[in-house]
This record gives sequence, C-alpha cells and structure tokens, in this order.
Amino acid sequence: MARVKVEAVVDHLSSGFRRALEAAVRRQIPGAQFNTHQLYRDFRREVGRKCSTWESVPSGSVEAD
Repeated sequence: MARVKVEAVVDHLSSGFRRALEAAVRRQIPGAQFNTHQLYRDFRREVGRKCSTWESVPSGSVEAD
C-alpha cells in the first residue's frame, strides 16, 4: 500500500474536481442554483474533515515521476 496526502491531491486537481462536482450536482438536481466556488470550498472542507491527512491507497494507484 502507498500513502497519499489527500488534501494535497484534492488541491492539485481542484479545477477538474470543481467542474466534476458541478456537473454531478447539476445532473442530480436539475435547475439547482449554487455558487460553484463555494460548493467546491465546502467539498474541500468536508474532505479535510472526513479523511485522514494521509490515506492508504493501493500501490497500483500511485506512480512516482
């Protein structure tokens, strides 16, 4: 198993995560009105609360440069 710093991964992929989160919410709640940036900030905050700073992931999920 490898370990990743979850918040760092989320921060690094923030633009893609933000767009994906927006698309998922719009698909699940058509016509929903929300601030995309605030939604992402709330998501990021919850990731920090729900996940450990370092999380174990399968070694095959990580490739070092």
